[in-house]
Amino acid sequence: MSAQEKQQTHHKARESHQAHKTHETRHPQVHGHCDARFAAVRAAFEENFRERGELGAAVTVTVGGETVVDLWGGWADPARTRPWERDTVVNVWSTTKGPVALCAHILADRGLLDLDAPVARYWPEFAACGKERVLVRHLLSHRAGLSGLREPHSLDDLYDWELTTARLAATEPWWEPGTRSGYHALTYGFLVGEVVRRVSGLRPGAFLEREVTGPLGIDFTIGLPVKESHRAAELVHTPAASTGEQAASSRQLAPVALAALANPVVGAAEANSPGWRAAEIPAANGHGTARAVAALYGVFAGRGSHGGRRILSPQAAERVREGQGSCRDLVLGAGFDGETEVALGLWLSGAQGSYGPNARAFGHDGFGGSCGLADPEAGVSLGYVMNRMGPRIADDPRKTALVEAVYSAL
Repeated sequence: MSAQEKQQTHHKARESHQAHKTHETRHPQVHGHCDARFAAVRAAFEENFRERGELGAAVTVTVGGETVVDLWGGWADPARTRPWERDTVVNVWSTTKGPVALCAHILADRGLLDLDAPVARYWPEFAACGKERVLVRHLLSHRAGLSGLREPHSLDDLYDWELTTARLAATEPWWEPGTRSGYHALTYGFLVGEVVRRVSGLRPGAFLEREVTGPLGIDFTIGLPVKESHRAAELVHTPAASTGEQAASSRQLAPVALAALANPVVGAAEANSPGWRAAEIPAANGHGTARAVAALYGVFAGRGSHGGRRILSPQAAERVREGQGSCRDLVLGAGFDGETEVALGLWLSGAQGSYGPNARAFGHDGFGGSCGLADPEAGVSLGYVMNRMGPRIADDPRKTALVEAVYSAL
């Protein structure tokens, strides 16, 4: 072979390698396993990368407590230098609310917390400003009228547990508690979490670890220990979901929604910061894998039992999805075509079909796309996590495609 031919061969090989690398960057390889019966889930997951702008993600599905889908792929950072690994964790925003609700239901199941009691029975300071009749169930169902604080509350303020809970105890409701739901985007975790602390002596992060994630070996924390930061995926906003545009659009919201969604404004940049990860924000800074989310919501799908261990009695597990009345949510109403119904800590699938065709299935979405789903009738739980955030608070198209694929296989 001549020198010129060798050079041409080398050039073609280099082009072929570069083309393969470019293809892998645009359409990353999916890892893990998927039972043949659920091939549609793998197809939908791969399509999320090709068609729906996925950067890095993972999805896990269990049926009857057995894992039938456990897939991951893509990149843990926007520069695409760190592959999404089997044990990559990510902030899942409000998907955290399900595990926090679980903490309250464990205490209720043990007779230590009465969901029909006034919150002030456990947290006396909470009775201020006409809140003496607010019930524990109102906190769980976003009906306490405390979707956000009336006074400016900075990000640093949010990181201060004692300050945030004290301000919530001292403020007045935005509407008559118990009459309507209004999504408590950030305040939910402090409200339910402080009741958990008053009853158990532990904040929800420590309580969840002691009672659930520790015994079951579930890779999920509220906040993120510094020693685990190397495993964390970096959240990325799409242009349409940037913090600046959130702030601009929030100025058009009603005061009650403005308090819930923009006091303070938080987004990807804030969630990637050491301060956010070090804090305990039980409504929004749970970190885990899709496997962990599927396991936690699997407790609900398994009617209180998961991995051979009983966490809730069947009766207590059923109570989690006790509907509190459908309505147009005072905070999220504009984002849905009709009414929604929140149960005691999670949202019912309902007519929206947010968690599949079973109207009694339930779960919780996280800002930008993540999701935890429980369907006791089908014995199904699902965990979906990702780092490229879409603009929606719930029902991201990527999640919807995965949920539809699961049910098409049943």
